[in-house]
Amino acid sequence: QVQLVEFGGGLVQAGGSLRLSCLTSTLAFSGNAMGWFRQAPGKEREFVSAISGSGGTTYYADSVKGRFTISRDNAKNTVYLQMNSLKPEDTAVYYCAASTHPINVVDFVRYWGQGTQVTVSS
Repeated sequence: QVQLVEFGGGLVQAGGSLRLSCLTSTLAFSGNAMGWFRQAPGKEREFVSAISGSGGTTYYADSVKGRFTISRDNAKNTVYLQMNSLKPEDTAVYYCAASTHPINVVDFVRYWGQGTQVTVSS
């Protein structure tokens, strides 16, 4: 069974930084787009960022552009989300997602991580 395991969530003050990591198996990772989504209390899950299977193309929600950076290490089957200049509105559970498509994550999510809590205090 494919598993996605996230690391790196926590509590940080506004303006601070966190780096999330998502480790998965080669079956889920190799050649497939990976992404991050988040869900705040009382809100629907929303797209945050994605990276193509090759790592050459990245996508960001407007709300995080210029502050978050997604990357992947194909040798380690790991995708990262570097989050800088964090704001209280970034508080949410962050989920890693593995796609079955080399570019599209939103429409082809196959596997989800268990989620990691990010809390940004004001």
